[in-house]
Amino acid sequence: MSLIKFNPCERDIFSDLFSMQKDMNRMLSTLWGDNRELDSFQGWYPAVDIAETKDDFVVKVEVPGMSKDDLKIKMQENVLTVQGEKKQESESKDQNYHRIERSFGSFCRSFRLPSMVKADKIEANYKDGILSIKLPKAEEAKSKEIEIKF
Repeated sequence: MSLIKFNPCERDIFSDLFSMQKDMNRMLSTLWGDNRELDSFQGWYPAVDIAETKDDFVVKVEVPGMSKDDLKIKMQENVLTVQGEKKQESESKDQNYHRIERSFGSFCRSFRLPSMVKADKIEANYKDGILSIKLPKAEEAKSKEIEIKF
């Protein structure tokens, strides 16, 4: 007797169940705060990199085409929030667009940092479409090597 590998996608009832599961996952993800799919329809979602060094966290946000006046950074209870609005260029009456793919609208991204930071020492720079935020760690959050005594 030979074994046949089961492929649930070959049967219609299973493909319907998988489609329903995908819909339920999307619905629940929006309820629990993962709004990536929902945000793609409502606005845009800039890409973010978060790195950690010995002394600080560095957050880089891709926000091309925005000015520093369009961005707002807030730190509250160890949660960093970056928000802003990318405005659509005014369309002229004598142009017929065949495709518009650039994203516009407002966004808000929040990140809970793994340790405390010095809120009064946070620095933000904007260059070439990248917002860089340097968040120095609080002294009690820095790792310390403990000497063993004999």
